[in-house]
Amino acid sequence: MIVMGILVLLALVHFYWAMGGRYGLEQALPTNKEGHRILNPSMFMTYMVGFVLLGFAYVAYMLYIGETSIGIKSVGWGLSLLFLLRVVGDFKMVGIFKKIQNTAFARYDNWVFIPLCLFISLWYLDMLVQ
Repeated sequence: MIVMGILVLLALVHFYWAMGGRYGLEQALPTNKEGHRILNPSMFMTYMVGFVLLGFAYVAYMLYIGETSIGIKSVGWGLSLLFLLRVVGDFKMVGIFKKIQNTAFARYDNWVFIPLCLFISLWYLDMLVQ
């Protein structure tokens, strides 16, 4: 239930940002070395990320209660891989191999986002191999 709660909380944060909230946004979006945002998602895209995260939470719930359908398991494997790929990153801005290291985002990525994504990836994996 912890992973489901984390994903719902992250969805709510994205809805907050989509409605104009700014708290935490500087640390959540990658920037270049000069501190300029590399990503500037639209309100629509931010809402979409929130809804996708709610879908991820639904899959987490279904795995938690023991759903064994091939669809849920397939999506669970995909989510485990997706979060693992987020940990590895793009070798530029995000992940353990990112090149830009001295920004607010990079610090949060190292200490919050990467460990959180690794935890979620391993949780999905654990639910699937039980």
